[in-house]
Amino acid sequence: MSALVFVKLFAIFAVVAIGWLVARSGRLGSGDPARTLSGAAFYIFVPALLFRTTARIDFASLDARILLAFFGPTLLLVGLVYLMLRLRGPAAAGRAAEPSVRAITASFGNTVQVGIPLAAALFGETGLALHITIVSLHSLTLLTVLTALVELDLAHEQRRADPGSARLARMLATTVKNTVIHPVILPVLAGLAWNASGLALPGVVDEILATLGQAVVPLCLVLIGVSLAHYGVRGAVRGAVALSVLKLVVQPIVVLAFARGVLGLGGVPLAIVVMMAALPVGSNALIFAQRYQTLQAETSTAIVVSTLAFVATAPLWLAVLHRFA
Repeated sequence: MSALVFVKLFAIFAVVAIGWLVARSGRLGSGDPARTLSGAAFYIFVPALLFRTTARIDFASLDARILLAFFGPTLLLVGLVYLMLRLRGPAAAGRAAEPSVRAITASFGNTVQVGIPLAAALFGETGLALHITIVSLHSLTLLTVLTALVELDLAHEQRRADPGSARLARMLATTVKNTVIHPVILPVLAGLAWNASGLALPGVVDEILATLGQAVVPLCLVLIGVSLAHYGVRGAVRGAVALSVLKLVVQPIVVLAFARGVLGLGGVPLAIVVMMAALPVGSNALIFAQRYQTLQAETSTAIVVSTLAFVATAPLWLAVLHRFA
């Protein structure tokens, strides 16, 4: 792995450590600073980033085979993790969001802070262009699918608590409203509508959105450290390790098998989709967990564990790819 990637990984841990130290010092107040930071990210910065990204996607230039090679197996993994957790039986009260939170933690990679320098350093401009192609739809696809799933589960939990038939239509309407009028889905839909109009974003609007979007990465990294300080890791390590194995080992295996065996990809395209799948857990998984107040400690621990483990697993995957690509 290149020195540039190691520097990026070190910077990630440094920013997380800063968040942890400041939270432990009590400088952020006696309440729940993690909840405050996640609220700012989820309602201000992430929507700005999603809208701007979606509004600017050049759909005509997207390579359908590359997208299928990554998103097909990834969504299959999301579905399997979600279904396995749902089939365990009805979730305890207040825990309906757990399957979706674990599914996003097992599949959502750190495609920007780690992925972009990795692709640029190892595969040059050609590889970086393919990587950016996947990144452009990464949050849009995974967050949209898992938001719909978690809202359905929450509605089902509420209906179990109040099973009156007269309430069913109201519950369905509430589910649709909560899924669409949502800080992830609504900016994506608005961005797609703007994109379809063919209009360019006005310069001032684009600058405002770009400025807000730039805050997502540092804010999310600080949030990881704050969450670790606030929630701790007791009882979360076992689940975090299991999710890290799914992210660092299982997801790239599934992507490699599908991309190589079914689609016949090779060379740089194969390397890009596999290394995209092999990235550590991304910070948006924690934003998602914070949004639904579920498994915050496990998710933040999984981000740290998987990022540490990536130092060892990335060279192994590069060795595997050397044989196939």
